[in-house]
Amino acid sequence: MTSLLQIDGLRAGYGKVEVLHGVSLAVPAGSMVAIVGPNGAGKTTLMGAVMGLLPRTAGSVRYRDAPAGATEALVTAGAVLVPERRALFADMSVADNLLLGSYARHRAGAHDGATTMREVFAIFPRLQERRRQLAGTLSGGERQMLALGRALMGRPRLLLLDEPSLGLAPMIVREIFRVLTDLRARGLSILLVEQNVRAALQVSDYGYVLEMGNVVAEGPSAALADDAPIMATYLGQRRTGPQQ
Repeated sequence: MTSLLQIDGLRAGYGKVEVLHGVSLAVPAGSMVAIVGPNGAGKTTLMGAVMGLLPRTAGSVRYRDAPAGATEALVTAGAVLVPERRALFADMSVADNLLLGSYARHRAGAHDGATTMREVFAIFPRLQERRRQLAGTLSGGERQMLALGRALMGRPRLLLLDEPSLGLAPMIVREIFRVLTDLRARGLSILLVEQNVRAALQVSDYGYVLEMGNVVAEGPSAALADDAPIMATYLGQRRTGPQQ
């Protein structure tokens, strides 16, 4: 399967502090790939470096078989990041936040924002109900839906998600992951950074375990989830037997 995103030997960090020490991974077209690991592993740094938000000090990032350029060029080419903090405009309405997600396409000559918004409302009916409400008044789950919806307004080929379940109630988490599964089934490629390890490995096709800026394990997600030593050693997840 052709890789939509190919990362080889990526090094990046903050100033003189290197956080990623030669990370390599791939996102095949039409797949969902999960990156899991403990706090401080470098997951958010990886997403920032891929999108050009942080300087890459070594290695390569290729998107659609070409060197990944600056952030704006990547967004225009169909790679969209939903950051951990969602970065919504609190004093703007839900509808206006969504419209901002289609700005790059509109500037490139596509004028299908209204059609795309209807598609987003079909995925997240709650956003349609609250389309005139200010984003800052939404619940945590609704804000995550809005952040995802805004990303989808750009009709991305690759969706990068940084901790989409963070701080959400279990019922909302299940809904978010259901939507991600549906989007992958429609052909959207997804790179998912997630601390909810079991949920991430349940919905993804392939997984990478990141620790201290290094990939320490990788494989089909189901195999990683069933690998008790990896789950215990790197992810702090131990299987519990039946209650006696």
